[in-house]
Amino acid sequence: MTEKQRGKYGPSTVATLRVARIGEFGAFLDAGTGNTSDDILLHHTQQTHEVQIGEDVEVFLYLDPKRRLTASMKVPQMKEGQIARLKVINVSRDGAFLDVGAERGIFLPYAGMRGRPQIGEVVWAKLYTDKSGRLAVTMEVEDEIRRASRPATNVRVGTMLHGSIYNITESGAFLFTDERYIVFIANKEMEERPRVGEEMMVRVTYLRPDGRLNGSFRERKERALLTDAEKILQLMENHKGKMPYSDKTSPEIIKSKFRISKAAFKRALGHLMKEGRVEEKDGWTIFKDKTENRG
Repeated sequence: MTEKQRGKYGPSTVATLRVARIGEFGAFLDAGTGNTSDDILLHHTQQTHEVQIGEDVEVFLYLDPKRRLTASMKVPQMKEGQIARLKVINVSRDGAFLDVGAERGIFLPYAGMRGRPQIGEVVWAKLYTDKSGRLAVTMEVEDEIRRASRPATNVRVGTMLHGSIYNITESGAFLFTDERYIVFIANKEMEERPRVGEEMMVRVTYLRPDGRLNGSFRERKERALLTDAEKILQLMENHKGKMPYSDKTSPEIIKSKFRISKAAFKRALGHLMKEGRVEEKDGWTIFKDKTENRG
């Protein structure tokens, strides 16, 4: 059956069809048109078990390379309305295709994207039927995540949780944890913005009255101070005990070179100066003791 002839059945749909006859290449399913030339091929390789004439089989319908409607018993492994973490298997100008366990990927329209997913990434998505009757997926899963979530109980500030990003807004990112908690991470609590779908560890910073959590991707200030100081010392050691950066250096250069904010850089530099390990001179930062060697 060609795309123009397919009648009431179309690609990217699931249907239960009766086996009308068996041929050399597989079984032919009754398309319900009354014309045997419209029967849909269920190839031997697309059968999960050998089918018999008269048997009703659930199949996933798709277009083969010649744009003929073809059937496979490899159907989606999720139901309409369900959400799951799905792998991106292809991208196009109009959207992307996600793996739902069927013979072919299911289309994710551009309008249903959160960010710009890339091949190989895994994202939260919901299976639904679009206006044309075809199966499709969307990354707009906020309502479903909210219904699937549960209030955070017995969680302490400072607890580290693992989860994945399902939405990013102008204010920050939303993460769904393995325990089914919802965590909001404000922009100020990120070193850099994550990608939608990315798996991350988050530190709990606040338990909200509504059962949700606020979190941070940053280290605790005390630990971050030491980490940032290590970055400064490492760079200086790699450049003969000096660097052309000081508390007068622009925030843009600091961010580019150390991947930290100007404020964090000044705190770390001040810590090292207070310890007597470095000093500033003519716009440069140098080891106070030129013989310092940490290795």
